[in-house]
Amino acid sequence: MGHPLLSLEKKNAVVIGGTSGIGLALAKGLAMAGANVVATGRRADLAAAATREIEALGRQSLAQACDVTDPSSIERLRDTVLAHLGPVQILVNCAGQTRRAPTLEMPEADWQALLDINLTGALRACRAFAPQMIERRYGRIINIASIASFVSLYEVAAYSASKAALMSLTKSLAIEWARHGVCVNAIAPGVFRTDLNASLIEGTERGREFLLRTPMGRFGRVEELVGAAVFLASEAASYTTGHTIVVDGGMLASGVNH
Repeated sequence: MGHPLLSLEKKNAVVIGGTSGIGLALAKGLAMAGANVVATGRRADLAAAATREIEALGRQSLAQACDVTDPSSIERLRDTVLAHLGPVQILVNCAGQTRRAPTLEMPEADWQALLDINLTGALRACRAFAPQMIERRYGRIINIASIASFVSLYEVAAYSASKAALMSLTKSLAIEWARHGVCVNAIAPGVFRTDLNASLIEGTERGREFLLRTPMGRFGRVEELVGAAVFLASEAASYTTGHTIVVDGGMLASGVNH
């Protein structure tokens, strides 16, 4: 039996960008803590597969695709979840992209596209789901920031700028909605191996530098982000808002490791 304040029983969660990698791990982790979870993304087949995984854990779910660049898509998601599961208490914004390129060579359209997904996409989701949280005077919003919210990574200026801005947006929404019982926080992962980044960090100079700068000397496992998410989604975090929890194996604290 877990601590009662950490139970998510009778809560409904939506994880946007929840069909693979970090997002899917968080969706399953919230389900294991008791929540009904809708894990969504742009691809309907992946949303359906994530739904099956959540239902296999004994929780309710719903297969519904969602594109954060399209406000009407997010609104359809919200309306469908409200109709089938009821009020949403937990929103996780995990949709994100990155692209490595020298800043002088990056087309402005690519810059805008990254900010539109990583930053404005999270804002759209918050604007869609927060009103029903505010009305019920209860909500937990968790944005997935990055170690790049604090320090820049070489040749990913748009990604780093978007994640720094997402951390700032988290604080802004937190102070606006605190009086309404809605807590807005973020998780900043360090370097976690996923299918999307494996080719960039395994056996590369960049990967070796990450390991050198990480006191634990290894990449994170996506399951190691679940504890922070369950805490921030739970009653235990009732007085925690505007905060970013860094889960990075010590990288941000690191000065000299050898």
